[in-house]
Amino acid sequence: MTLTSPFFLLLLGFIGAQATLDVRTAAAMAAGLCKTRPTDLVFIIDSSRSVRPSEFEQVKVFLAKVIEGLDVGPNATRVGVVNYASRVKNEVSLKTHRTKAGLVKAVTKIEPLSTGTMTGLAIQFALNVAFSDAEGARAKSPDISKVAIIVTDGRPQDSVKDVAQRARDAGIEIFAIGVGRVDMSTLKQMASDPLDDHVDYVESYSVIEKLTKKFQEAFCACSNSATDVVFLIDGSKSVRPENFELVKKWINQIIDKLDVSDSKAHVGLVQYSSSVKQEFPLGRYNNKKDLKDAVKKMAYMEKGTMTGQALRYLSDNSFSVAQGARPGVVKVGIVFTDGRSQDYIGDAAKKAKENGFKMYAVGVGNAVEDELKEIASVPTGEHYFYTADFKAMTQIAKKLQINICQEEDPCECDSLVKFQKKVEDALQALTKKLESMSKRIALLENKIV
Repeated sequence: MTLTSPFFLLLLGFIGAQATLDVRTAAAMAAGLCKTRPTDLVFIIDSSRSVRPSEFEQVKVFLAKVIEGLDVGPNATRVGVVNYASRVKNEVSLKTHRTKAGLVKAVTKIEPLSTGTMTGLAIQFALNVAFSDAEGARAKSPDISKVAIIVTDGRPQDSVKDVAQRARDAGIEIFAIGVGRVDMSTLKQMASDPLDDHVDYVESYSVIEKLTKKFQEAFCACSNSATDVVFLIDGSKSVRPENFELVKKWINQIIDKLDVSDSKAHVGLVQYSSSVKQEFPLGRYNNKKDLKDAVKKMAYMEKGTMTGQALRYLSDNSFSVAQGARPGVVKVGIVFTDGRSQDYIGDAAKKAKENGFKMYAVGVGNAVEDELKEIASVPTGEHYFYTADFKAMTQIAKKLQINICQEEDPCECDSLVKFQKKVEDALQALTKKLESMSKRIALLENKIV
């Protein structure tokens, strides 16, 4: 048998067809795995004279890569692009392109304006024109996000503070990306809260692509993300008032990442110290603004640390139908503590997990890692977090939001990126198998000859 024999060619044809099928299947799964929630997204890009032509090309590559990770369509994500310098130009309208290919092609054709830097004027234009009904923006709705991503490398020649506030008040979530010698205070004036999630800085345009993954994940939502989330927060005296305020900001960071609505994520809040207090039950607030306002109003209890008692309350009350929990919906408990419990937690922690609750344990300062691990669901390493400093809780908030998706649903919030890596690994393994089979067939051929 030779390497060109009919049998060998047939065998290779079969393997090749199987490989092609696997790749097509993988691609189809990747395309359907991660659905971005319906969003009207407008890029506002600085093309002033300080942005060199080669750098502007890198901005366009960044835009194209973010677009590739979106679920583009009339009923999904619509994309617009506003180009600005001393004047403003509406390059791509929200109503113009309904496919990724069309959007990417339009982005590649954008040319820099190469004059001044009127960032405030550009934001006003986006508010008045780019996000208008006439340009394809949809009516304001809890189910449709309005997002602006501003990319700039300099200090604006006009004021941005008031106009950015008006845009945010109109329901537009603003991300501000600064490059090089950008004025950081200006970025903070433009961006939405929490600033840690909405302000990014890169040292040069050559590395702006590293932000691609962040925005792919930011717009990725699980297709079946109905979740009941209850925060169980330690309000003991060891936390201290200034740190308790940081804890409230941390809770709101996580809420910002949830798809809060009547049919999606519901959030409840329980505070504990020597006793347990339900701040608000699941389902009372079904929009982010009301939820975050309620969190900010939470008063500090400032007593002991009865974590076991609090966990029993969570199991017996917080996730009950009487307290707003929905039957058949994933239940997530997020426990925060800064110290050792004054009562036994073992039985209560075990019961919560036996009830099917997905438990996260977050510890700061003097929290005991063994207790955190006892509270956390398995795999423990993915469900407990510890930091010595309250100010470092922002990073924990980012890690937590990534995992609040149904385990049964293959869509995780960063699933697109993860799945692409799995596809690459599978293709490499398949290539190795083909090489190994070719060698075995060659040996067999030699023996026959």
